Amino acid sequence: MKTSINFKAAKSDSEIHNFRKKSFDYIRKDLTPKNEYWMEQKIADRIQKIETYCKEKSGRKLQKNAMPVREAVVVIKENTTMLELQNLAKRLEEELKIRIFQIVIHKDEGHYDKDTKEWKPNYHAHLVADWQDLETGKTLKHQSFHYSKMQDMAAECLEMERGKSNAGIQRLEAVEFKIKKKEEDLKVLEERYNEMKSEIGSKKFEELIVKEPDFLGFQKIKTDKTIKNYEKNFKIQNMKLHRNKTELDSKLKQILELTTKIESLKKEVSLFKTKNSTLLSNEMVFAAEKKKYLDSVQNTLEKAIRFERLKNPYLKIENHQQLVEELSRIVDKVSKDNNIPVSAFGEIFKNTMKVADLFTLLRFGDRNNNQPEDNNIQNYRKKKLRR
Repeated sequence: MKTSINFKAAKSDSEIHNFRKKSFDYIRKDLTPKNEYWMEQKIADRIQKIETYCKEKSGRKLQKNAMPVREAVVVIKENTTMLELQNLAKRLEEELKIRIFQIVIHKDEGHYDKDTKEWKPNYHAHLVADWQDLETGKTLKHQSFHYSKMQDMAAECLEMERGKSNAGIQRLEAVEFKIKKKEEDLKVLEERYNEMKSEIGSKKFEELIVKEPDFLGFQKIKTDKTIKNYEKNFKIQNMKLHRNKTELDSKLKQILELTTKIESLKKEVSLFKTKNSTLLSNEMVFAAEKKKYLDSVQNTLEKAIRFERLKNPYLKIENHQQLVEELSRIVDKVSKDNNIPVSAFGEIFKNTMKVADLFTLLRFGDRNNNQPEDNNIQNYRKKKLRR
């Protein structure tokens, strides 16, 4: 299953939709309880904070056409977890300075198949982001390859099919096919247009001349009737010419837009090829990518251990065997819940220092009280307080 992530300017009613503050006719209310929500700050409050920081940092007001808060819809699986999405948010901040402050998982949207009447769910998540560059106070500026990188991050963090260079080639071929089809349509229009122009000057117009016999029986042109025929015909021809010219201009514009798009896709494919080639040929780059992935896996495991410690604060582990068994149980659960291959944990456990740190975390919890809480832990703590 493929995933994708695309950021656009956040809409004014984003929170109403995302947090289900009103009912919508395209959702199943019985599935709404399966949705998951996390919010660090409201959009209005974040925008105010961004505007204030921009003024302090740059000495100027935020531009009116700026998009300081953006929202992405991410395609997910039925079992995608909030932990995975938070891990994606962490990658976006670390590598692209994009700070996510709202995450919502929707499992209540979809449609019924017209033929089978079967429910077809549309599993997705909404990521609302702060798009401000903290170094300048202005909005972040990204290049096209950064947006390609976002797709890679989403696929890696959510353990879904990632975009590859051949996918870009397929998209390229699809656009090329569209251009070819538009060009064929354009050719037909041009032929029709030229045919009508030549028709105006052809002998067909002789048929518009009205002749009637006079009292001697000679055929003479009736000027008034002939002029009316010409006027009527010219109006019809002009209308057809105008319509064809409008269609012609529209087709030319579409071809230009598609040509621009295909050039962009060619660059994207080239970047994919370069990246794949670099990963395959450059050991340092491959090692760096591998380390980045394993760090994210370790981060997910540590969060899960903290959550388990919170659920069982008085858990006593008396010997090393119990410690190993408890860690193995958590690893199995994290692997299953987050679709992380067991081999990835095997790579982490090759480092004895990391294993020791995980054992310490499992046995004693966080000794550093300044350690930020995982969002699942926060939610669990709130539920405990309500009880």
